Amino acid sequence: MKKVLWIIGAVAALIVIGVIFTISVKNGLIRQDEAVNENWAQIDTQLQRRADLIPNLVSTVKGYAAHEKEVLSAVADARSSLLSAKGPADKAGASAQMTSALGRLLAIAEKYPDLKANTTFQRLMDELAGTENRIAVARTRYNDAVKSYNQAIRQFPGSLFAAGMGLEKREYFNPPAGQGAVEKVPEVKF
Repeated sequence: MKKVLWIIGAVAALIVIGVIFTISVKNGLIRQDEAVNENWAQIDTQLQRRADLIPNLVSTVKGYAAHEKEVLSAVADARSSLLSAKGPADKAGASAQMTSALGRLLAIAEKYPDLKANTTFQRLMDELAGTENRIAVARTRYNDAVKSYNQAIRQFPGSLFAAGMGLEKREYFNPPAGQGAVEKVPEVKF
């Protein structure tokens, strides 16, 4: 009788350990999935912040450089592309387009000393530089979270549960091929 109770106890202990293990693995995968979502939200927030600064910057430059319409419309188009982009690849491409357009806008500022001295322009440029730095940090954190998540769902034991939980490999936030400019923060000179 004692032997039967011991066997039942051992089986029950194995079942409890298995349940705890399963719960632990699933909760870990959910935590990593949410970390990726959170880090993506940070990138999206910073890209939105940059897009929100653009109309004020364009308005300030317009007063000094009304004849530079082509560059100003390129900035407006890049902003629209960024706001309508979905997913890491589209956002990275739109971000590269925005970086290029902002570079051309900053080149205009070099032509107009009065514009460079304007306090509104200086404040906007400081905010833009800070936002560009935040985007770089958010992109790094997001890619780190994606790496950790992708490893977790592909390695044992996460691979046993990932498909059943509907978890799939996530996409990194990388610049499009040939877009090395995305890696650089626009240079602001006064």
